[in-house]
This record gives sequence, C-alpha cells and structure tokens, in this order.
Amino acid sequence: MTFDEFARTKLPALLRFAKVLCVDRGTAEDVVQEVLLRAHARWADIADLDQPDVYVRRMIVNEYVSWRRKWARLIPQASLPNEGREPDPAGQLTDRAQLVGEIARLPRRQRAVLVMRYFGGMSDVEIATDLGCSPGTVRSHLSRALASLRVQISHQTEVGEADERLAH
Repeated sequence: MTFDEFARTKLPALLRFAKVLCVDRGTAEDVVQEVLLRAHARWADIADLDQPDVYVRRMIVNEYVSWRRKWARLIPQASLPNEGREPDPAGQLTDRAQLVGEIARLPRRQRAVLVMRYFGGMSDVEIATDLGCSPGTVRSHLSRALASLRVQISHQTEVGEADERLAH
C-alpha cells in the first residue's frame, strides 16, 4: 500500500482517534499532521509492518503525550478559557460536554490510557506496549483516571443540586 492510499483510507479514523485523545479538534489535526509528515518520510519501513495503522496510531499517542513539552515554550497557557460558550440545551449533549471537560483535566498519560481503552478498544498489554510501560502501570493510570472522573462529576452534580435548591 502506498502512503497516499494509506492516508486516503485511514485519515478519517486517525483524526477521530486523535480528536478524542486531544479533546480539541485543532490540536488533533496538528498532531495527526505532524505524525503523517514523519510517517511519510519513513513510509518504506512502516509499510512493511503487518499493521501500519497500529504503528501510526502509536505515533499519534506518543506525539500527543510529548506535545506540551514540545510546544510549551511557544504557547503561554495550556488551555484557553471557556468563556462565551453556552451549554447545549439537550441533556445528553450537556452531560457529554461535562465529561469531555473533565477528561481534558486529566494528566496526559491518564487521558491517553482512558482514550486508548474506551475509544480505541485496546487491552492493557496493547496500551502498555504503545506507551512503553507495564500493564500494571496502565491499570494504575486507568484506575486513577476513573476515580478522578467519579469525584469531579459527583462534586459537580452535588453543586448543581444545591444551586437548584437555593433557586427555589
């Protein structure tokens, strides 16, 4: 398979994966672009692999994890303020936005493990291989990420319910 064929067929899936990982469409596009530029330069070696898309996906995760270190000196702050955003009136979309916001607050490795597990459908061993750590470390990151999400979401729910009681 040529690089052009690979990019044409796999780009939408790679962008979706990166968007969930990065939480921000622009950052996801930048990460995928950087990875595809590097992959193009080494395509002869990558194309010989059994699953080049898995290798490129691992490159995306690695690029994402190192993205802040790479660009920290150029970007004055890690995230933009959410001012001016109106919550979506549909309950399901509001819940989803809340969850995405909480996922965005997780440390990068925990977020990467969470996305690889639940969006990528990868096992502990596959994630550990991609991140260069042990399966136990993957389980630890996943456990801490889920615990953090539970605490944050339950806290926000309690605050929301208290605000409703005060309003009535």
